[in-house]
Amino acid sequence: MADFDLSQIMQQAQQMREQMEYMQKGLAEQIVEGTAGGGMVKVKITGAQQLTAVEIDPSALAEDRDMLQDLIVAAVNNAIEKSKALAQERLGSMLPPGMFPGGMPNL
Repeated sequence: MADFDLSQIMQQAQQMREQMEYMQKGLAEQIVEGTAGGGMVKVKITGAQQLTAVEIDPSALAEDRDMLQDLIVAAVNNAIEKSKALAQERLGSMLPPGMFPGGMPNL
């Protein structure tokens, strides 16, 4: 039977948690941009998926209200997809496969 050192395992788990926290803080500082309508609507969110800016081209204001709302939703969804991809790229190597189904927990 193989011997194992519980304190060493706990120390490795603590180091991994610290690395994960450091990387999550770094993600919170990264900005990704989502666009819709050929750039008529642009949004910026952090890697932690916090919306930081919405930019609407003046020509989009001439569109009907429903169209503008759809463009905003599409731009936000585009930015969220990019944010998730960034998180998976940065954190994915630290986590077991399949840890990203449907989003990042606790981010």
